[in-house]
Amino acid sequence: MLEDLPVDVGLIYEGERIRKANMYVDLAGPKSKGAELLVVAPKDKVQDGKVEVIGSDIQDMEEGKAYSFGIFVEVAGEKLEEDLEGVFERRIHDFANYVQTFMHLNSRDVIWCRVSKEGAKKGLSLKHVGKALIHLFKSEFDAIEAMQVTFYTDEKEVDRFISEARKVYQKRDSRIRGLKDEDVDVFYGCVLCQSFAPKHVCTITPSRTSSCGSITWFEGRAAVKVDPKGPIFEVHKGEEIDPERGEFSGINEMTYKRSNGEVERVFLHSLFDYPHTSCGCFEAIAFYIPEVDGIGVVHRDFHGVTPFGIPFSTMAGQVGGGVQSEGFQGIAVEYLRSPKFLKGDGGWDRVVWLPRDLKDRIGEDVPEHLREKIATEEDATDLETLKAFLKEKEHPVVERWAKEVEEVPAEGEKPAVTVPELEMPVQGIPIAGGGISITFKNAKIYAEKIIITRKEK
Repeated sequence: MLEDLPVDVGLIYEGERIRKANMYVDLAGPKSKGAELLVVAPKDKVQDGKVEVIGSDIQDMEEGKAYSFGIFVEVAGEKLEEDLEGVFERRIHDFANYVQTFMHLNSRDVIWCRVSKEGAKKGLSLKHVGKALIHLFKSEFDAIEAMQVTFYTDEKEVDRFISEARKVYQKRDSRIRGLKDEDVDVFYGCVLCQSFAPKHVCTITPSRTSSCGSITWFEGRAAVKVDPKGPIFEVHKGEEIDPERGEFSGINEMTYKRSNGEVERVFLHSLFDYPHTSCGCFEAIAFYIPEVDGIGVVHRDFHGVTPFGIPFSTMAGQVGGGVQSEGFQGIAVEYLRSPKFLKGDGGWDRVVWLPRDLKDRIGEDVPEHLREKIATEEDATDLETLKAFLKEKEHPVVERWAKEVEEVPAEGEKPAVTVPELEMPVQGIPIAGGGISITFKNAKIYAEKIIITRKEK
């Protein structure tokens, strides 16, 4: 079936990265827009093997440009159920990356695909990609009896498609909101992203949707039924070690095994000590702001800068790859609606900054007493304006500042100041790379005198 494709197709290309210097075109991504959607449809509505391109195909595109992009997959089969849609949809990421010279990142309405110059030169078409997807899906899942793929590159059609796709995402996500972690005996794990993030293992519970936003607990359950030996699997909860931060012995054991011994402990609902690992497909990043002892959240659609002065893209480069980055965590937007959202860190009472678009998108899921107290880019552009805004609005974190600086020292002690985090460079040590820095966290500093001097260059 794939003999007439101008490029190879196989697992060997799954981790292939196409860098900007070798890019022919971007499809969706940060400089454009796009979405992907897979639905289960009646068999008489699916023309098996059909691939359609609505808009320009790769060979008609201008080198170096970014194009709007939509991927719509329809599957049919007697054994297929609606709960499988999100699971199969997430596999688009896997199978699209099997196509040599074609790269696929992320999920849902934040996808980013790229075609290399080599692929364009060889004559790669979106119809070839569609043909490969159909072959790979049907080879992997016997339950798929018929499948068709439609690609959109016409901007108006992409806009329409994104709007319809978001309605489906919303419907899927809303199903899980009444279910709690305490209501189930098992969680689910996912290693779909390990080709890009070798140490990353995603834990999916009723209170924590997968970081990419694509797989809820219901969809994890459906995935195990249809593919019991696949990349999504059951996780026995084991002992609940810390109900506030979300630590379970079963999750720790599973993560240690699936990360090849790289990650020993995981807190599902905290940014500190042992935060959940982050892949690269996460929809948003929660990050700690030590200067105000609060938490910010930024999503992929925000192209401005955070109060730190850095954009999402820069932060994502530091957080992804499967590492445990204390103070940072890649999350799904749906997790913001969870009753256990960062419960171990104070939950919503600790959130101080959100992009306006994200704040509006979450809407009434932001606790009412905080809606006007959480800053956006319209209220705070840097740390100083953020701090002033929080003081003016009397955000709950301001009480934390008072507790930190108003502690009375014991008799005979010098006054102490507690800081969430302080980084101090150590000079004069001959180490390659320019010396070292010591970071103090939640440290109490006692001093007779503090002298600040300007360093002359």
